Amino acid sequence: MLSLDTPIADTGLIRIDKKSSSALDKLKLTTVGDVLSHFPRRYEDRTQFDIFPEGPMETPVCLHVVVTDAQNRFGRGKFRRYFEATTEPVGGSILGNKLTLRWFNLSYIQKIIAVGQELVVYGQTKTSGRKLVMDHPDFEIVEGDPGTPSAHMGRIIPIYPLASGIGQKQLRSLQYEVLQRVPDSEIPDWLPPGSEDSGLSRAAAIKTVHYPSSLDSLEPARRYLALEEFAKLQLELMQRKAEQRDRGGRQHCGKGELFASLIDGLPFPLTGAQERTISEIRGDLASSHPMVRLLQGDVGAGKTLVAAAAISLVIEAGFDAALMAPTQILAEQHFSTLQSLFEPLGVEVRLKTGAKQAGGELPLFQSIESRRYGSVVVGTHALIHGDDDFPNGLGLAVIDEQHKFGVAQRQALISKGDAPDVLVMTATPIPRTLALAFYSDLDVSILDELPPGRGKIVTGIRSTEQVKDAASFVMDQLNAGRQAYVVYPLIEESEKQALGAATVEFEKWKKLLPDAKLALLHGRMSPDEKDAVMDQFRTGDAKVLISTTVIEVGVDVPNANTMLIFHADRFGLAQLHQLRGRIGRSENKSYCVLMIDPAQDDARKRLKILEETRDGFRIAEEDLRLRGPGEVLGTQQSGLPDLQFPEYLGDSRLVEQARQIALEMIASS
Repeated sequence: MLSLDTPIADTGLIRIDKKSSSALDKLKLTTVGDVLSHFPRRYEDRTQFDIFPEGPMETPVCLHVVVTDAQNRFGRGKFRRYFEATTEPVGGSILGNKLTLRWFNLSYIQKIIAVGQELVVYGQTKTSGRKLVMDHPDFEIVEGDPGTPSAHMGRIIPIYPLASGIGQKQLRSLQYEVLQRVPDSEIPDWLPPGSEDSGLSRAAAIKTVHYPSSLDSLEPARRYLALEEFAKLQLELMQRKAEQRDRGGRQHCGKGELFASLIDGLPFPLTGAQERTISEIRGDLASSHPMVRLLQGDVGAGKTLVAAAAISLVIEAGFDAALMAPTQILAEQHFSTLQSLFEPLGVEVRLKTGAKQAGGELPLFQSIESRRYGSVVVGTHALIHGDDDFPNGLGLAVIDEQHKFGVAQRQALISKGDAPDVLVMTATPIPRTLALAFYSDLDVSILDELPPGRGKIVTGIRSTEQVKDAASFVMDQLNAGRQAYVVYPLIEESEKQALGAATVEFEKWKKLLPDAKLALLHGRMSPDEKDAVMDQFRTGDAKVLISTTVIEVGVDVPNANTMLIFHADRFGLAQLHQLRGRIGRSENKSYCVLMIDPAQDDARKRLKILEETRDGFRIAEEDLRLRGPGEVLGTQQSGLPDLQFPEYLGDSRLVEQARQIALEMIASS
């Protein structure tokens, strides 16, 4: 018998060499418990033998065959030598059907397979010349009843995530043997009794997920383990939040005179949502506990102004404030906005990116003693380098588009101060279930109102065959004194994706709009090149900006009222909503045209919600339903946990249930 803590290397169940050891390390499989918690990503139904195929099949088939010939072959190209076994159905075939099994670059196979053997094989058939072939099939040699279930045949078979150095069959065999050797008593329940209604134990759920008796039995088992996974995550986040509350901090809140001057100088009133959010943040800054708050809001809801209000309170108290953005374009946009807000009040704002710094060479012009306020520094990840940016002590770290930074980068900025208050912002509305699941360690403020003076945006879906009509419409808008964006998903042509790339389409648009000044912007340009292009567009020298998605955030040109997005079906709904947010920034009516291939009926249905609403939270919920949490949140970049059962994150009842379990555990501890 094995325990969950038994190292895999001590089980004797797998031959561990350098390659497989490296693969197990990549998969984070060290102990038997790790193996049991490495769940399948999908399944293949091999419970029944299929009818022997007469031609290529679109889906894999499971066959019972006998080997009638086996020999090495020599071919051309990369694999000059390969092994093939000719087979036919056990019992023969009236039609004389044959299936050739082929293995390339696997010389050991010829030592295993021989004429006369019965095999159970699973794979996809295709034609090669006049032969029907199956390349690199899963197979087992039949030694008894061919219908007897094994680790690889005769049942619903798990397919696991792999790493280079270990094969599917090898890992599946390990899982199968481990499951036979770990008693249920070694897998105690973690969920409190009565917290879920399937009647399963943890041991039963784990065994079912690895080797289900039927596809119907999978759902309750996966749901059980998803609830456990979410509750553990909630518990960890709640404990982290409690630790943050208990950690000593400093008050970073001035009297509010600078804040009052900032608000009085605005040409418009704050929205109710902004007032509410600023009040929440002000309370945090006045507390001796460090603030860790997420500010989320729809496109154009006024997050930067809320951040400016927080900054004003902190620098009035004599501390420094930093705003870190993921791109130079966005950092420069924030710098420009904060400069316009603070310079009339006598506050210096500085810019620090990898390419430039503005507002004076560091350190500051003035001595610390002569300054009324702390300093404001805006930058990219360049802010985490250098030691003299915050001479008054970092009191507030504002991190914009926080999901685009890694955990280490965020922490590096925070570590520049002694328990600074932290405000993280996102312009991508986060569905409620995801906010509950991933951000329970943060206080959350939501800007759910748009400020007045925002023009209506009309969104429409059109065929790429209507490009001349679209160009004519753009020209009409240019003649009315407006500007336009034309967005493409790629920079250069790709053989795998026959999409219009901005660099190629730029030349086409020169012909479509011969009388207009065009500019090209994409991610591979140098920072100076991007600046020059953006300056042309901001000043109106360039009327049309042909761009990739680098304009998704941080570009604010109120005169631009038209956007064409080509191959819109290749973007997520939330990303399209972000792109659309570049227009509608004045009182002028704006137009967003989603250009798709005429054959893309499914895409048209998916994109229809963008025609119906500008509510980013509703769009985000639909994006979650369609694409899953990894795509919506960008979990790889943001350092969010890589969940085993992410498909249940859209289940608000399950996520809330997990939250309640975690709350009860916290209360009883």
